[in-house]
Amino acid sequence: MKILKMMLKNSLRHKLRTTLTILGIAIAVTAFLVMRTFITAWDSISEQTAPDRAIVRNSVSFIFTLPLSYFEKIKKVQGVKQVTYFSWFQGVYKDKDYYFGRICADPETLFDVYPEYMVTEEEKAAFRADPQACIIGEATAKQYNIKVGDRMPIDGDIYPGLWDFKVVAIYKPKFKTTDATGMFIRWDYINQRLEKESPGRANQIGWFVVKVNNADDIPRVSASIDSYFRNSAEATKTESEEEFTKGMMKSLSAIMTAMEFVSWVIVGIIMLVLGNTMVMATRERTREYSVLKTLGFTGKHLLVLILGESMVISIIGGVIGLFIGESMVIGMSRVIPKTFFPTLEVETITTVLAFSAAILTGVIASIFPVQRALSTKIVDGFRFVG
Repeated sequence: MKILKMMLKNSLRHKLRTTLTILGIAIAVTAFLVMRTFITAWDSISEQTAPDRAIVRNSVSFIFTLPLSYFEKIKKVQGVKQVTYFSWFQGVYKDKDYYFGRICADPETLFDVYPEYMVTEEEKAAFRADPQACIIGEATAKQYNIKVGDRMPIDGDIYPGLWDFKVVAIYKPKFKTTDATGMFIRWDYINQRLEKESPGRANQIGWFVVKVNNADDIPRVSASIDSYFRNSAEATKTESEEEFTKGMMKSLSAIMTAMEFVSWVIVGIIMLVLGNTMVMATRERTREYSVLKTLGFTGKHLLVLILGESMVISIIGGVIGLFIGESMVIGMSRVIPKTFFPTLEVETITTVLAFSAAILTGVIASIFPVQRALSTKIVDGFRFVG
């Protein structure tokens, strides 16, 4: 008990230095927690992909279109179970601050290929019955207070003009990683207008999504599709949904790699900050430790005294850092569109890593001070002037 009291008193002897050290640890733990959360959220994006789906796009670039006529031909490829298609619509809803993905889709095949977008059979029927119908994700509906039956006027940019849609369903995500921010409108409704106003752009889609019978068949099916259209005016490039997603994210992967590196550098910074504090404290108390040895305190007592002080500072800083970090992530998850990070939340493993880093720092930062205190002779300790 006496050792515990001494440990706490030593921690508070230099209040400013201790406070600044705790603050430094808290900031470092916060930064580590936030960075690791973004990294895990980024990695989880690839988990949204299905192993039995493949993307068929224009071989030149994703922004170039493909003829709708490819649809029936792709369906006939051996191993293909179902095919659907999409085109990027976007446009502006109310103002540019209302950002969420708006995509043209085929109402007949959309939910066969993407069963993770959960709607009832009645809602599917309503989507197929009304050309102006649209379906939006649960997260978008909550964020912008949109309800079934609402009208959604959109000022087109890719497809110019004013478009008016009616919300007939709000889909729920089947999995935690499923995107719940999308808006699906009927491609045939857009195409009918294009046939009248811009015939050259009609009957063109952005990309196909193929669902195969067996995930192991994707390489063979992909090769068959690309081989079939190799000599066409618009050749295709087919790849698994996971490969396609990673390719789309490649431009930002370097940033995430840098963040991962920095997150571990931060752990080293925590050790330097606390280590410096403990070295200074031990140096100042060299004579005191010699007095304690004279009174009969053993090396074990000094170990507990120094290690305990280091642990108290690191634990307090770690707890404060975890609280601030989790609060920041919660705040950012409400501001950052879920289109980018559907699952921006602190995972248990991230919390454990952050707190473990603080604990480990407390242990490592005390090693040199303990070694110094134990190795200093009593006579040398009394001679020390610091």
